[in-house]
Amino acid sequence: MRTLRTARSARPARLLAVTGAALAALALTACDNGMGARDEGAGGGSTSASTSQSTGSSGSTTGGTSGTGGSTSTGGGSTAGGTTADKASSKGGTTDGSSDPENRVTCNGSTTTVTAQPVARPLNHMLITVKNTGSKYCDLYYNPTVRFGEAQSAPRVIEESQPQAVVTLAPGESGYAGVLLSAADGSGGEGTTEKKVVIHFQGSEAGSDAGSPASPALPAKGVHVDNSVAVTYWQSTMEDALQY
Repeated sequence: MRTLRTARSARPARLLAVTGAALAALALTACDNGMGARDEGAGGGSTSASTSQSTGSSGSTTGGTSGTGGSTSTGGGSTAGGTTADKASSKGGTTDGSSDPENRVTCNGSTTTVTAQPVARPLNHMLITVKNTGSKYCDLYYNPTVRFGEAQSAPRVIEESQPQAVVTLAPGESGYAGVLLSAADGSGGEGTTEKKVVIHFQGSEAGSDAGSPASPALPAKGVHVDNSVAVTYWQSTMEDALQY
């Protein structure tokens, strides 16, 4: 009887052990193939949604940046356009006051500084430069009347150099005239060496005197002048003044 009780007592213990092992196996199976997979799937879904929102946010930011860039570019264009228009308007004399009679005078020796310098190219040429040192616009009419040394007559004028309009100098700007001093082929005669020059300015009427001539210094060795000496009309660039 004692042996039977022992055997009966052992069976429930074995059954409990087997049942516990089976439950543990089921739990592992459920973890691997059920809840675990669903939990992992849920986590992946959440990450995907988050990624989607992030992409959406990024797209929104990109769109915003693009919009901002477009707006800035447009603003820059408007500013540049305005500046260009202002410059054009100023150049045209509609807003800078240059067309007002009280802001304009005739250029002469009292409102300008004048230099007269021989140039290397073209040969036998001299460049006259007039810089407006006054506070008003000044007009250079026709051509300078140039007298070398004690000459009683002025050089001939190169008619083909006449510009389409009067050269007007804003304060600080310069105008130019070219002087052909002598013929390169010697056709102008022997010529003389001159160390003094006086430049007269004309008024709005051809041949009139605008007052205050200028006496720019010449090189110490002087300049060689012959009978072919000639002067251009006033020009707005030195290139134009020296092409004749």
